[in-house]
Amino acid sequence: MTADRIALVCPLDWGLGHATRCVPLIRVLQDQGFKVIVAADGRPYDFFRTEYPGIKLVRFPGTGIRYPAGSGMIFTMAAFIPRLLLGFRKEHQFLKKLVTETGASLVISDNRYGCWHPDVRSVFITHQLNIQLPAFIRGLANVLRKINYSFINKYSECWVPDEEDEGGLSGRLSHCIKLPDNCHFIGLLTRFADPLPVPEELPCKPAGIFVIISGPEPQRSIFEAMIIRQLKNSSHTAIIAGGRTESSNVELFNDRIHVFPHLSSSLIKYYIENSGYVICRSGYSTLMDLAALGKSAILVPTPGQTEQEYLAKRLSKMNIHYAMTQASFSLDEAILNSKGNKAMVIRNDMSVMKQRAARLFAQAASFRAR
Repeated sequence: MTADRIALVCPLDWGLGHATRCVPLIRVLQDQGFKVIVAADGRPYDFFRTEYPGIKLVRFPGTGIRYPAGSGMIFTMAAFIPRLLLGFRKEHQFLKKLVTETGASLVISDNRYGCWHPDVRSVFITHQLNIQLPAFIRGLANVLRKINYSFINKYSECWVPDEEDEGGLSGRLSHCIKLPDNCHFIGLLTRFADPLPVPEELPCKPAGIFVIISGPEPQRSIFEAMIIRQLKNSSHTAIIAGGRTESSNVELFNDRIHVFPHLSSSLIKYYIENSGYVICRSGYSTLMDLAALGKSAILVPTPGQTEQEYLAKRLSKMNIHYAMTQASFSLDEAILNSKGNKAMVIRNDMSVMKQRAARLFAQAASFRAR
């Protein structure tokens, strides 16, 4: 293995989405001749360990975040800023150590702001160039964007997982603003970009409703408990994928509701395609998966997470998905009102990303800091 062919891929550990959308990226890098090392922590680490046992993994400690159980997300995040900035510094130092130990010549950071290196080509992946703020502090948007760009500009390139034209999937999160000079749209990133084999054995047959639970605690567990409670009081059959890669305990309620702590990508794809209704968060990685499969869903954004709230509202207005808040969620109302929605279908042949990866490969060995 030559030193100029090693790539470090570092997904953020705030939920599984940042890990799952790195899957097609890893495949492209491998096709370009890179030996990939995934540096991750928590559930992303477990995801790669179980689904891709052949890939090399190293522990990369993250800056843990726990969302509030009630309202007040913005105040929780404001109090978290000093710890967050310290976390960026720590992960930058850890990243430099990893580069020295592995001989990596390329670093891919999915939303980890400290994972750039002055002497190695470094790429930042994000769909949040224009971070959404609550209405009462929206006047600070330009200041926050400048801070965001100051970190992004430390990287050789910034890759935006979306289509460049007509607002794409992310809308104003990454469109209608002046972008950093190092930004490039690369199309949607989804683990379903390549065909997955049909599962040989199903843990249970498809149900009327397939629920994907995701995101940081405690909101992940609050959402799961709410969904189970309403399903138990209904006549629907349902399968729930809990997003807990660390557990293997399967639960069964009323012979109608199967709760799996985690399902493989091939099973998730199968159940999305073969269920009557899909209920999930409006996290961007989940929305990319749905667009790749051409499936509409009932979206329940994480309370206080402005990015998810914006995306859910936008896509609901476009009649692509139906959105309800967690506080007002009604299973029967959601199913009734979601009928007739027309899914957004966006395919990505990876051609743009393949070109960028090939360019990075050619430049990796000779790159030095600007």
